Amino acid sequence: MPRFPNIAEHANSVSHRVYSELAERARANNQEIFPLHVGDTYRDPVMAARAEAQKSEEHPGLHAYAPVRGEPALIDAFIEYVAKRHEATLDRDRIQVMSGATAGLSIVCQVLLEPGDEVLLPSPFWPLSRGIIATKGASPVQVPFYTRLDEPGFDPEAALEAAVTDRTVALYINTPNNPTGRILSETTVDAMLRVAMRHDLWVLCDEAYEEIYFDREPPTPIWLRSEIRDRAVAFHTLSKTYGFAGARVGFTHGPAELMGTIAGMQTFHTYCAARPMQLGAVGALREGGAWVEDSRTLYRDAGYAAADALGVARPQGGTFLFIDVSPHLRSGATSSFAFLERCADAGVLLTPGASCGDDYAKWVRLCFTSVPPARLDSALGRLAPLFQTPGG
Repeated sequence: MPRFPNIAEHANSVSHRVYSELAERARANNQEIFPLHVGDTYRDPVMAARAEAQKSEEHPGLHAYAPVRGEPALIDAFIEYVAKRHEATLDRDRIQVMSGATAGLSIVCQVLLEPGDEVLLPSPFWPLSRGIIATKGASPVQVPFYTRLDEPGFDPEAALEAAVTDRTVALYINTPNNPTGRILSETTVDAMLRVAMRHDLWVLCDEAYEEIYFDREPPTPIWLRSEIRDRAVAFHTLSKTYGFAGARVGFTHGPAELMGTIAGMQTFHTYCAARPMQLGAVGALREGGAWVEDSRTLYRDAGYAAADALGVARPQGGTFLFIDVSPHLRSGATSSFAFLERCADAGVLLTPGASCGDDYAKWVRLCFTSVPPARLDSALGRLAPLFQTPGG
């Protein structure tokens, strides 16, 4: 019972302190900082999506509340996108416009989870997912997964099955994965879904990087699998695909009977996504196709260049490299923090691997899309010597 001056225990699960310390260290030693810890893009969205393109004279009530479900024109544009991209039909009453995937996952967890419940969270994972689950009083059950898929004898189904308890209510799946860039194979997805169906779990499908895949066919969305359509809840965002992160616009969809409750819960959280940005999102969806194609090529080139410069495997998709830096740590080191400090001293900020899972304390995450190519090359030039230095 957190009476003054205490706070709720679950609030202690979230913190930004590590990033602040590293940023301060980098600024103290460098005139130029390379923020490769931020999962963002250097590219501006198409003109039709930009804030300055939304004008009051063209949109009466531009600064009024939007409908809780979302702007009708935006829902129409998303339905059109899904029909074209996935050859699938979504009913309007199954769609909720959210303030990005972060708000979407938070509100869905508020509806589905009770204190003490558990969510299977294959790791490494999007750093915010763990905290979102924890702040609902539920437990994110971390299962080392994406980095183990190539290990001889690793059984994805057995790994998840071993983590199931009578408190497990959901399985979270993210492909292409943040942070590994891994795209799950159909065989692996089959194994994961067998666990979900065997134990009557909800399946939370993170589609943030659905359009960012390299030198391969588009990945098949998990939520489209017929065997789980009645339990799949999907999260889409324009942040990654359309360079629209600051707008905070995304979509959540799932079974119609669930989505009515989601809309109600949305009312008591963010109420609605910002109306001007929802109208900008219409422009992104309807006019951003070529932009997405160009970005995919640019991001692929950046990801491959970063991987080659640092001597690690090229990503299959997404916007990150996830790197085991244990060979570059001093004997006895328990985390990558000293390595991150050396990177910060060189002006480059990376994300601690522990943010993506407890089993990844000696890893780091690098975003190769947060700065333009020339600046990325400069950052890699500073990092490369650190990745060639053995631990002492």
